[in-house]
Amino acid sequence: MRYDKLVTKMHLYIAIPALDELDYLPQTLAAIAQQKTDFSFSVYVCVNQPDMWWNDAEKIEICQNNQKLLNHLNSFTSFNSSNSLNIIDKTSVGNGWQKNNYGVGWARKTLFDEIMKTAKDDDAIISLDADTLFSENYLQSVGENFMRNKIEVLSLPYYHQLTEDENANRAILRYEIYLRNFFINMHRIGSPYTFTAIGSAIAAKVNVLRKIRGITPLKNGEDFYLLQKLRKMTHISNYNSELVYPAARFSTRVDFGTGPAMIKGSSGNWSSYPIYHHSLFDKIKETYDIIPQLFTEDKDTEFIDFLKKQYKTEDLWSPLRKNFKTLPQFTRAFHEKADGLRILQFLKAKHVCQLQLFNTLSVMELNAIRNDLFEMEMSLR
Repeated sequence: MRYDKLVTKMHLYIAIPALDELDYLPQTLAAIAQQKTDFSFSVYVCVNQPDMWWNDAEKIEICQNNQKLLNHLNSFTSFNSSNSLNIIDKTSVGNGWQKNNYGVGWARKTLFDEIMKTAKDDDAIISLDADTLFSENYLQSVGENFMRNKIEVLSLPYYHQLTEDENANRAILRYEIYLRNFFINMHRIGSPYTFTAIGSAIAAKVNVLRKIRGITPLKNGEDFYLLQKLRKMTHISNYNSELVYPAARFSTRVDFGTGPAMIKGSSGNWSSYPIYHHSLFDKIKETYDIIPQLFTEDKDTEFIDFLKKQYKTEDLWSPLRKNFKTLPQFTRAFHEKADGLRILQFLKAKHVCQLQLFNTLSVMELNAIRNDLFEMEMSLR
């Protein structure tokens, strides 16, 4: 049952970075315009690229397409009067990113910072990408999820769209299998960093975003670091009744993530996104299981040895014992030290071989594996 409009206090802010998205963003805006929701919402789009690209013969077409997109947005009239479209121009000559401050991370930071200038603490920001689709009930599901369950952060479920391109389908399915294997194993060992970092599948209350001072302006990977910062502040909920459906396409707009993973993977190179064996996650759980002992004495595990090398110290725990006097406090401090980044670094360092089986499977077989993992993951979420 929907919330009555009179008691629906939360306003939803939708943040969309857009670089060379003339072929995709109109479809995402159409999906937003078709939403059936009691929640008022505002859409913020940051059309962006480095300013220097205007003088680069290889990049000028992107700048021109961004200008066309800007014109399209300025003439967009599909939202009703209670909702608004707000455009941040980081593409016109003189307005683009300067020097090294560019990329999707800067675009998301700019969007979030602009929204937080006027948003209330109880409002929420929904992060999207310009090529993402969803059902007509998506915004309603997110708003109700926040209000009913008193949560502050959502890592939303996703399901990549397939295309008519067999190579693209093979690449995105292999990448999604990597993501889902990672999530399922992190959940299995009880890691507090059980989430999937996809920029189009994150939502957070404004109050908690203010507490962490918003997004760290990285060129890319900002979604992972944002969720990690948020997890150190509060709980992350992984369930929502509606999904997002990101596009599957080869892209060089960021250095890593879905697009670059597909490009590398299509050539057979999955070294950056391997299917980690479950035994590697077991090594992390081995350390989780002895946290009560670490509170009083030093112990060695393979994961602890790795952390010592990363932090360049043999004495990881005595400073924590000194500053955190109870086991719950010490446990929280442990997880802040052995965080999601350290876990990922450990898995990459210890991963030995890449399973070649996936290179021989058909798209239909890969999709069947994806769907099995999806069902398993949704039950865990």
